[in-house]
This record gives sequence, C-alpha cells and structure tokens, in this order.
Amino acid sequence: MENGKERAMAVDRRRFLGGALGGGLGAGFAIGKASTAAGAGAMTAATLAGIAPAHAAMPARTGAVSASAFGLDPSSRRDQTARLQRAIDQTSGKGLALALPPGTYRIGAIRLRPGTQILGTPARTLLRFGGGAHFLMARNARDVRLEGLVLDGAHTPLDARRGADGLLSADGCAGLVLADMDVRGSTMNGLSLRRVSGHVTSCTLSDCAEAGLFSLDASGLTIAHNHVQDCANNGILVWRSAAGEDGTLVLHNRIERIGARSGGSGQNGNGINLFRAGACLVSGNRIADCAFSAIRANGASNVQILANNCTRLGEVALYAEFAFEGAVIADNLVDGAATGIAVTNFDRGGRLAVVQGNLLRNLTRREAAEDKRGNGISVEADTVVSANVIEKAENIAIAAGWGRHMRDVMITSNLLREARIGIGLASDPAAGAAYVTGNMIASMREGAIRAMDFDRPIGPDLARASAEPYPHLTIFGNVAR
Repeated sequence: MENGKERAMAVDRRRFLGGALGGGLGAGFAIGKASTAAGAGAMTAATLAGIAPAHAAMPARTGAVSASAFGLDPSSRRDQTARLQRAIDQTSGKGLALALPPGTYRIGAIRLRPGTQILGTPARTLLRFGGGAHFLMARNARDVRLEGLVLDGAHTPLDARRGADGLLSADGCAGLVLADMDVRGSTMNGLSLRRVSGHVTSCTLSDCAEAGLFSLDASGLTIAHNHVQDCANNGILVWRSAAGEDGTLVLHNRIERIGARSGGSGQNGNGINLFRAGACLVSGNRIADCAFSAIRANGASNVQILANNCTRLGEVALYAEFAFEGAVIADNLVDGAATGIAVTNFDRGGRLAVVQGNLLRNLTRREAAEDKRGNGISVEADTVVSANVIEKAENIAIAAGWGRHMRDVMITSNLLREARIGIGLASDPAAGAAYVTGNMIASMREGAIRAMDFDRPIGPDLARASAEPYPHLTIFGNVAR
C-alpha cells in the first residue's frame, strides 16, 4: 500500500516538474521571438516577472535563461557589451542563471551584480576582451557564479588605476564560485580577488603577464584542481595587507613554467607564494619549472606545506622565511633545486617548524650566483628535522644555523647520501643548542658532521671526533660511512 502511494507521489512530482520546466522553456522561446522582432533583445519587467515564478523553486541550472533572449549572438563580430550587461542586470536579481551558447562574444567592460550566474560550455563559450577600463568586474557582489567560460584577454591593456588588475577583478565578494574556466592572455593577472570567499576550481590560468591568480585578504577561499601555466611572474599569490590569519586552502593544483620577468630576489618566479597569510594549507600540488620557488611562505605563520611534488626549481623549492611562527613542511618530494627546504630568518623572527619525511634530491650550486646554495635542508631556530631522505646535495645535506643565528634545533633519524658535507652546524659560541642523533650519513666528500664558520667548515669530522670544543652541540649515535 505504501509503495503504491510512493509511486503516485513520484508520478505527481514528475508531472509538476515537467509542467514547470515546460512552462519555463515556453516562456524562454517566447522571449527569444520577441527579442528578435525588437532587434535590441530587451526584456520587459513584466515578461521577466512572468518567468521567475516558474523557476523560483528550481536549481539555477534548470532556471537558466538563454542569452539569445537578450539578442546576444555567438556568431556576431560586433561588440556585445551592452546586451550582455543588460542580460546580467535583468537576471541576477531574479535568481536566474544566464546561459551563453558556444561561440565568441566580443565585449568590453562588464559589471557583475550580486547573484550573477553565467553558464557556458567549457572551452567553447569564449568572452574576448575588446578594450575598456576593465574586463569583468565585481564589487561587493555576493554569490557570483561563473562556469564553463573562456576569458580571453587578447593581451589588451587593463586600467589598474581603476582597480582592474585581472581579467576578472572581484572585491568584497562572498560566495564567489569560478569553475571550469579558461583564463588567458592577460596583461596583468588572470584572476584578481580581494576580500573574497568561495571556490576557484578546475580552471586553467595561462599566458598572464603577472600571476595566474592573485588573492588579497581572503575570508575563506579554496583554490583547488586548477592548472596554472606559462605566467610571467608568479603562479598563485595568497597575500594579506597585514600579517594575520587567512586560512586559504591551496590544494591539488598543477603549476608549471612560471617566470620572473620583473626580477627581484624572490618576490617573483614562484609557483605558490604566501605573503603574511597565516593558517594556510598548501597540499598535493604538482609544481615544476619555476624560476625561483615551488612554494614560498613569507611572513606566513601556522602554514602547512604537505605532500607536494616539485621539480626543476631555480632557487629554494620550499621556503618559510622572514617573520613567521609555525611551519610544518612534510612528505614533499623535490627533485632539482638550489636548495630543497629552507626555514630561515631567525634574525627577523622566523622560528618554530617541523621538517619531516621529505625526499630531496639533486640540489645544485649556482656558481654564477652570490648565494651558491646547493643544500638539502637549511634551518635556524626551534625546529625539528627528522626522517628526511636527501641525496646528491652539492653543498650541505642539512645545514643548521648561520653564524650566531641558531637555537634549539633537533636533527634526528635522517638518511643523507652523496653530498659535500652531511650535517653542518653553526659553531659561533653565541649560537643556541643543536641536538644531532640517529642519522645515517654516507658518501660525504668533506665529512659527515662539521662545525661551520658561516659557510666554511672548521675542525674535525664530529661524527668521528669529540664535539667537546662546542658545548652547545650534542652529537651521538650517528652512523657515518
């Protein structure tokens, strides 16, 4: 008996939804005919009000209105800015999505309103920038959703003086969703997000003159499963105006071929750069061929850099630097860099880290550079370095301290192979304590464990001789061969 009732209810529900959908489509076709006759494609308020009730209880995709109803033509070579803006203005406040059929739409400056939803066909619905003060811009607009669009900047200049530093410039936008987008050909950033929460997922960001994605002062942002490639200065930037908790999640992105066209000592050339952005999680990313670092955290406290795969980096692969407290760098793989991992700048307040379970290999010295590096791991203060495997570091596999800048470092249970020096420890009497035990060290050209006067080894190999001349160093139970 109950099954019979359930079947009847299901049939009634299908009839209801079918009737609502049919009514909505009928209204859409009617609007399309009216707009064709009118030429301009404008919708009257009365007509729009007639559509909304049919879709009010339905998902946004079901309630999509075709852009052709507003006179937008995917085959036209004319500028369609006014028609697209009118379509956005008349659908965004009604809870309706605007569906853009496949094709190319040449447009200029567009404002995204609160509740704007634009749906395209991935890789086939192309918005090409034809010039103007900005391309797509959203200001204090909640719940904007863009899916399946290609944003082609066509290398047309943007006006940064008017807040346009990306093909999409969003400021103060909660609940922003960007999905299945292809963003390319920007004279500045691909996406520029300020004070934004939401998701950027499954997008391709390429051929940008600055960064693929720039985020400032996020308030709950996830950047996941994107492909960022061939950007001139950076891949993904997560910054804050002042140091503080940011909480952005940067997960499972593919980032490659990132340059440093504007130069500098590390502000450019990075796959992922956190600046002052605390409590961020950077995990599961594949990063290759960056001019500087794969992941650089500058002044970013309580950051976790976990399980990233990084190859062919021009400088330090994984970096925690300057004024930060708290970094966990674990389970990463680095093959090819000037240094694998650096946790530095104790003189600026950089301290407190765990460096554990990383596999680092092929660390090379840059003979033409002032700082030649070639280290596996470099740390300074309040840090545990354990269970790492390091092979083929042209300089020092693990370097602790620089002059007097060392405090409370533990180096335990690491496997180190084929380097100039296995473990180098700051010898300055003003340096703090280092505890070195349980490491296996093999095939070192200039000693397994050495006291260092900055970058110069002094004294005997402390894996085989007493460390008594250095009371701040505790060394025992290591295997050197």
